Amino acid sequence: MLIAGTVIADSETVIPEGAVVVEGNTIAAVGEEAALRDRYPDHERRAFDLVAPGLVGGHVHSVQSLGRGIADDDALLDWLFDAVLPMEAAMDAEATRAAAELGYLECLESGTTTVVDHLSVNHADEAFEAAIETGIRGRLGKVLMDRESPDGLLEETDAALAETESLIREYHGAADGRVRYAVTPRFAVTCTEACLRGCRELADRYDGVTIHTHASENEDEIETVEADTGKRNVLWLDEVGLTGPDVTLAHCVHTNEREREVLAETDTVVTHCPSSNMKLASGIAPVQDYLDRGIAVALGNDGPPCNNTLDPFTEMRQASLLGKVDARDPTRLPAATVLEMATENGARAAGFDRLGALREGHRADVIGLTTDLTRATPLHDPLSHLVYAAHGDDVVFTMVDGEVRYADGEHVGIDAAAVRERATRHAERVVEAAGIEAARSSPP
Repeated sequence: MLIAGTVIADSETVIPEGAVVVEGNTIAAVGEEAALRDRYPDHERRAFDLVAPGLVGGHVHSVQSLGRGIADDDALLDWLFDAVLPMEAAMDAEATRAAAELGYLECLESGTTTVVDHLSVNHADEAFEAAIETGIRGRLGKVLMDRESPDGLLEETDAALAETESLIREYHGAADGRVRYAVTPRFAVTCTEACLRGCRELADRYDGVTIHTHASENEDEIETVEADTGKRNVLWLDEVGLTGPDVTLAHCVHTNEREREVLAETDTVVTHCPSSNMKLASGIAPVQDYLDRGIAVALGNDGPPCNNTLDPFTEMRQASLLGKVDARDPTRLPAATVLEMATENGARAAGFDRLGALREGHRADVIGLTTDLTRATPLHDPLSHLVYAAHGDDVVFTMVDGEVRYADGEHVGIDAAAVRERATRHAERVVEAAGIEAARSSPP
């Protein structure tokens, strides 16, 4: 297939009348369309206004899709323990499958082709099956929680680690390597030292398995961890083995000088979730400082209950604007830097090579966007438009691993209307079972 348009190949390269040639699951060539049409005259041609790399959701919670809007305007730990965790505990296998499918379809139709997905304690296999079926690229993991957790989610340490190992054996490398595993402890507040050290041992036991957890999102969380361990969050995670190039830490909003040194020294990847951090009033992550230290920073939407969208374009815009206002400097986090965070740095977080740019030999994850919009007129700078003005619903074409997954408003091979109907039905049941509506309507 020859995919034509203004090609934004990476954060530094724009080809005004360009094209991307895909053969199998690989990009065969990128360049000017006229020359490529001469070289590949028999390839099917599809044309879009903008052609860009598939974006990477460096930290999402697909199975929280049933909770969009249930816990607005709450502080993090209240939001988590009073609403989100009770919802997860009430979810059976069917609800988990519907939630994951819903989340992945939202990602695909918004231009996200790869997710680093923090699932839940129960029924993680349903999300893996949903990822395989919908065709998204993903790094997924069952959540581990063996302390300070509600009924229905609290596990015995050995049982949690054993189930994790079973899932690794079944799903790591599934769908011809498109689906891979991340060992996923929830965070230090709900995991014992034995659990965290066990996570490192499991990741080391299996080639290509990574680690994905939350860290230093909220000041109350940090105080809790320090009271329990005598160490600040990142330093505690480093002590138990949860730093390194195979580790992605979501948020890292509140870190001190020594913690930042550790992140840089260990080559740990950080995922910035600006919309979530603003909505939960967690604070502003020191993203520019991280980048200046050589720390790879990806972008993530977090979960629908704390965003409330999985639109990656919203996240790019928010990341840039928040970085500028935090520094009182309009030159901070320019469009090119933010696009790199959402693509090539995201590929680092997801643990996939040859991903995040439109280059010869890279994996064929490609999106096409329309600019036939008042909001896109005039269009002086395609890269600027992509970061500051584009929306997820501008995406009209999504290809993952050389397969078209979304085109002209339709998901290929998936009945999206049926998924939405199932998700709505299960959401009503789960929210009622968790007692969330009653809790929300009670006086403060």
